[in-house]
Amino acid sequence: MKIKKMLNLIKISTTLNRLLSYAYPWKKSIFIALIMLTGASVSETICPLLISYFIDDIIAKHKFIPKIFILLLFSFIILQIISIILHYFQNLILSKIAIEILKKVRIDVMKSAILQPLSKFDKQPIGQIIAKVTNDTELIKDLYDTVIISALKSFILIFTILIAMFTIKWEMAVITIIVFPLIIIVMIIYQHYSIPILRKVRSYLANINNSFNEAIKGMKILQQFKQEDRFGKKIQKHSKFHYKFRMQTLRLDGFLLRPLLSLFSGLVLCGWIILFSFYPKGTFEIGILYVFINYLSRLNEPLITITTQQSILQQAIVSGERIFQLIDSPKQKYGKDNNLILEGKINIRNLNFSYYSKDKKILKNINLKFRSKKFIALVGHTGSGKSTLANLLMGYYQINDGNIYIDGRKINDLSKKCLRKGISMVQQEPYILADSLFYNITLGRNISENTVWKILEIVQMKKFTESMKYGIHSILGEEGNNLSIGQKQLLSIARVLVSYPKIMILDEATANIDSETEIAIQKTLKKIKKKTTLIIIAHRLSTVTEADSIIVLNKGKIVEQGSHEELMKKKSNYWNMYKLKNKI
Repeated sequence: MKIKKMLNLIKISTTLNRLLSYAYPWKKSIFIALIMLTGASVSETICPLLISYFIDDIIAKHKFIPKIFILLLFSFIILQIISIILHYFQNLILSKIAIEILKKVRIDVMKSAILQPLSKFDKQPIGQIIAKVTNDTELIKDLYDTVIISALKSFILIFTILIAMFTIKWEMAVITIIVFPLIIIVMIIYQHYSIPILRKVRSYLANINNSFNEAIKGMKILQQFKQEDRFGKKIQKHSKFHYKFRMQTLRLDGFLLRPLLSLFSGLVLCGWIILFSFYPKGTFEIGILYVFINYLSRLNEPLITITTQQSILQQAIVSGERIFQLIDSPKQKYGKDNNLILEGKINIRNLNFSYYSKDKKILKNINLKFRSKKFIALVGHTGSGKSTLANLLMGYYQINDGNIYIDGRKINDLSKKCLRKGISMVQQEPYILADSLFYNITLGRNISENTVWKILEIVQMKKFTESMKYGIHSILGEEGNNLSIGQKQLLSIARVLVSYPKIMILDEATANIDSETEIAIQKTLKKIKKKTTLIIIAHRLSTVTEADSIIVLNKGKIVEQGSHEELMKKKSNYWNMYKLKNKI
């Protein structure tokens, strides 16, 4: 247990140090802010001393001298103004730094999320990643603009007050600092009990976000199948646990923080009263008592602030752990071979693949070989491994058993630049951005409007685009909701064709479209296959009848291979599928 606690403390310390390291580029600005804080604290500390002098030397002795009174009043006001100005500017500097750090953390988290292996997105709910990018990074901002700023203010104020106390009456100052070890013990106890609770709070908050994300994305299905109550209960369950552990943190705050610190202040006052009894009559000035009571009240607040900020600090550390876990996780692996794919030849040897368990292979002993600029079709029942093979050809997953060679080079050795420029895929459900048609096709690439218009003509979308109010600059709705499914597919093909890859994959691109759009796509494919190796995954076998080679997959294995005519003559798997689809 001791080793476990020690490892936990080391983990917390490492996370906190790493979070604080984000402030390093702004060290000069932080140093200036600290000087301002110190100046403001010194100004605040001197003010009670002026009032003490006024009490003991003017009021108590009945010596009212106008010049001295005006000087004291003027000095008090000036010190207060200096304190306000310095606090304003240091707060401005530190808050700006906090926002800059938040920006840097979010960029790092987003970069890491984008570079994650696709297998991560297969396993992890999207809501949890969104929670890391939004909620967790916001808590790290709180660490800087709330915890650290408050802690710096509090520590500097405590330090200046203690120096003033020891200068005025060291005996009373000693009594004051006796309670400091007790405060440290309270902080340690609070930290010990709060960290596990706060981890659960963050976990259930992530679950709530994920549930909302699922509900909103699948709203049509949810309402169609009357699943509102089930989703409501699911969110209610996560919310109940989140509330339960949030209440535990509030109970900790209520018991361990202000009541105990108020008790410690009372003990200090008791100590002073006992000390007063030892002083001879008339030797103890009332002004000094005022100063110390004033300082004690000023000490109490920063001590409470430091302790109450423990809650935010722990949440920030927990958020930091979650964020750094994402940042440090393995990224999508690519090779270092930057040479472009020039031909588009494919050679697959003894390929086996499984997503999670080696015992459950999705692809089994796949061996295929295609020359460039050929039309290849992958067909088979759902779950036969067609899309998995396409994903491997895209380089989305690392191959550990067997090999895929592109132009004679192992696909694992090819760089990201090489793969993305040479191989492209049209998804079954293309993702459309809420942006212009032009941007949806170019996706920020340096492609001219003239080229886009030519591609739109190739994919049979030119007339439709011309009918739109602003042509290629017309804004599409979120997820392309002002386009038909067929138009989305054609747009997705146009997106790929603006840079003409050497290998093009269409994953069920004709599965959900009407016959008119299918004809448009077939016309487009005839033009494409003259320039590129074309691989089509299809349920509609009418799309692939002109393929040079049709690969029939069943349960991860190749069961047939040949042209449409050759496979129809065999009257086997393909023949049965074609017969079923076309009812011949």
